[in-house]
Amino acid sequence: MLYQRPDVQLICGVDEVGRGPLIGAVVTAAVILDPNKPIAGLTDSKKLSEKRRRELAELIKQNALCWALGRAEPAEIDQLNILHATMLAMRRAVAALSIKPEWVLVDGNRTTDFGLPATAIVKGDLLVPEISAASILAKVARDTEMHALHQAYPDYGFAAHKGYPTAAHLAAIGVHGVLSEHRRSFKPVRQMLEQQGV
Repeated sequence: MLYQRPDVQLICGVDEVGRGPLIGAVVTAAVILDPNKPIAGLTDSKKLSEKRRRELAELIKQNALCWALGRAEPAEIDQLNILHATMLAMRRAVAALSIKPEWVLVDGNRTTDFGLPATAIVKGDLLVPEISAASILAKVARDTEMHALHQAYPDYGFAAHKGYPTAAHLAAIGVHGVLSEHRRSFKPVRQMLEQQGV
């Protein structure tokens, strides 16, 4: 397979969560799994229940050789655009690892300059355990932030829609306004600000 090389021991999987939402950071994770401590059930985080994701996230943290999170904040997303901000967050996650990987595998169809050999793998979160683990850690981390945002701003419904541009989220912005955590460059938010004369 494309992502299996017998000459490489330290493989790092990288994935992101939060490119589509209108609010909050884009969160990435980088994971180097321990081949001596396999974790059953790793797959694309979107295919798992929230409860199962949280259970697996704890197993990953306990059993991986190392893991790290990276992020790019709304202001960085607005400045760079979401693609470049996502790549920045991925570089931050890999740079934060306590062990330097030999090879970085990124979910999707493009990678960035990690200063290390790197390969993009479409549907990598389904095919590569290291990327599956990264997708789970990133998803749990970002969902936790959305629950915290829900506590701070209960009128917006962040616990339910996780910041995605649902009808309920757009209606809440219309009634309660744009928050400082919103991504102002994203079209629905930008249009709302224009309507409000901001």
